[in-house]
Amino acid sequence: MTDNHSPAPPLVTLDDVSVARPGGPVVLRGVTWAPREGETWAVVGPMGSGKTTLAEVVFGRHRVTAGDIAWPLLDRLRAAGRAVAYPSEVIAFVAFKEDSRLFSYADHYYQQRFEFADADEPLTLDGYLRTGLAATDDEVAAVAARLGVGGLRNLSFIKLSNGQTRRARIARALLSHPALLILDDPFIGLDAAGRVELDALLGDLVRHGQRLMLVTRADAVPAWVTHVLELGRGGVSNCGMRNAECGVQTENGAAGPSPANPQSAIRIPQSSLDPVIELHHVTVTHGGKPILRDVSWTVRAGERWALVGPNGAGKTTLLSLVCGDHPQAYSNDVKLFGRQRGSGESVWDVKRKIGLVSPELHLYFGGPLSAAEVAVTGFHDVLAFREATPGQAAAVSELFAAFDLTHLAGRPFARLSAGEQRLVLLARALVKRPPLLVLDEPFQGFDAATVARVRGWLDRELRSDQTLVFVSHLAAELPATVTHRLDLADGRVAACGPVG
Repeated sequence: MTDNHSPAPPLVTLDDVSVARPGGPVVLRGVTWAPREGETWAVVGPMGSGKTTLAEVVFGRHRVTAGDIAWPLLDRLRAAGRAVAYPSEVIAFVAFKEDSRLFSYADHYYQQRFEFADADEPLTLDGYLRTGLAATDDEVAAVAARLGVGGLRNLSFIKLSNGQTRRARIARALLSHPALLILDDPFIGLDAAGRVELDALLGDLVRHGQRLMLVTRADAVPAWVTHVLELGRGGVSNCGMRNAECGVQTENGAAGPSPANPQSAIRIPQSSLDPVIELHHVTVTHGGKPILRDVSWTVRAGERWALVGPNGAGKTTLLSLVCGDHPQAYSNDVKLFGRQRGSGESVWDVKRKIGLVSPELHLYFGGPLSAAEVAVTGFHDVLAFREATPGQAAAVSELFAAFDLTHLAGRPFARLSAGEQRLVLLARALVKRPPLLVLDEPFQGFDAATVARVRGWLDRELRSDQTLVFVSHLAAELPATVTHRLDLADGRVAACGPVG
């Protein structure tokens, strides 16, 4: 007879587990945790607390340096007749960056994603979804449609936007029919409608029996999550059933509050200085499909612009024209800093005046650079090591102190958390104090305290003649000093002008 009051069996058990990165510090310390069948867990915590590392431990990617880990789920699958040797054979892990035998950003360069010749890029989204899986045509079509990428299946994988890539990777994970699905910040990069759709899709999967574990922000825990594990710096802060306020309900009844991020009412005067960006009736197409449609936009020195619009609206393509990365700038009426593109200036002449950070740029940063060395590359607009002058080193140190990065300066960039890497790349964009800042979803992976710190810095420290273009799907992330707004929809200008 079965005891109805006995606890459900665990999926994985961690007993006093600690993990250190090779040659680096301890990332997790003394974690004891046993998520069980029927529970859906969210792992939350501040930036750099080890959330992704914990997910990778469950996936079987890291060897623990202390303590014990076991996967009772695998034992039950074996008892049911399934041949399983390693956790990764039945656990799907979708993280920030695709880097596998199918596709690696290390094999490509950043501007390649804007070069619309696909002959040398054989991996389409459809091929990415199919390769190595036994999925039928109908399954691929259904899952791709369900994740909102069905119409992109013939597009080269490298051409996908940040949000589209995340959707594609979740689709591939579902096609593998995982016993446990682990998603690392799946809502990052999605517009409001996309977040609602993905939330509903994942909730439906959970209701139909899909085991799911989520790494997410503390203020973005979905309603279908039953339990929350909150990490502090290196260890467990709270652990237990989630409460109605989406915090963590621990055994002593304490709940973790949701962070607030109020917006100031600060505004700076509108500028009447010279144009920095001038686009006149710009149209960009790919394979006969319009990406931008008759877009006109003028940005003057000192203006602070919010660039908004849903996924697929054309924001990334528009910014690639501004930053000198898109070849179709030469076939359109595009002026940057008063000069027509194609009139003799090089791409480096353009980039010298621009500081850029974007989710796509992040994907291409690798190699053995330290955090400080990555920031120094911002003075040279390259992705490779350059020796810092004393003045450049001092500027990096000043920004690292302002952003609470000083303790990470000498650590290998590749061993930082995704959020810490993004903060270093933001410092890289700011360090030369350029005339134009293009910050494309710069706060991805940040906790609320870091968002507030960096927003405050932007509002206080940007010079009156520095121009800002800021992209975000979250209104609360926009700097308080934003003066103008450009709304894109389906490649067209939906609204453009000063904010009230």
